Amino acid sequence: MTSIAVFGNGRVGSVLTAGLIGAGHQVTVADRTPGSAADAARTAQIIINATPGDSTLERLSALREPLAGKIIVDVSNATLDGPDGLPADLLYPGSSLAEQLQAALPETRVVKTLNTMLYSVMAAPGSLAQPPTAFLSGADAQAKQVVRGLLGDLGWHQDWITDLGGIETARATEAVMLLVPHVIRSAGFAPFAVSIAR
Repeated sequence: MTSIAVFGNGRVGSVLTAGLIGAGHQVTVADRTPGSAADAARTAQIIINATPGDSTLERLSALREPLAGKIIVDVSNATLDGPDGLPADLLYPGSSLAEQLQAALPETRVVKTLNTMLYSVMAAPGSLAQPPTAFLSGADAQAKQVVRGLLGDLGWHQDWITDLGGIETARATEAVMLLVPHVIRSAGFAPFAVSIAR
């Protein structure tokens, strides 16, 4: 059992919270009340960042001290929305939210994953007709191994997980978010994920 804090209680955070509790982990959800995130960060071993990507950096940068030494699993995408509310551009072109977080929180180990799929697939990868792919990006090999284990607890087979390398590789998976609005417009709001076929 691992002590986990989930930052964000929207659709993404709720799906991951339920999945992790179901796997036997001790999970605390940090809401927007003052001090909630700092308190949760202090007591957790791992933090799941499921906050809106356009405000994540500001929120988490303010928690540098309680996040020191912890692993952040960043599942958010920092995008600028178009008129229909769907992602239209990247907030950090030439970089990524994960890279920005790692630079702002040098004593925290940031691992990017689960950001290339509809939220419902994150804790139910076996629900799709074809195996999806979960990508890992991060500088710390041990932290990525820990996250690999968490993904396994959520139903991800190990051969569905691809380690892309350092944190800079997150800019590639975050850019996949620009594909999402077109997929939704063409096929509707149905569960999907990016998959590497070999």
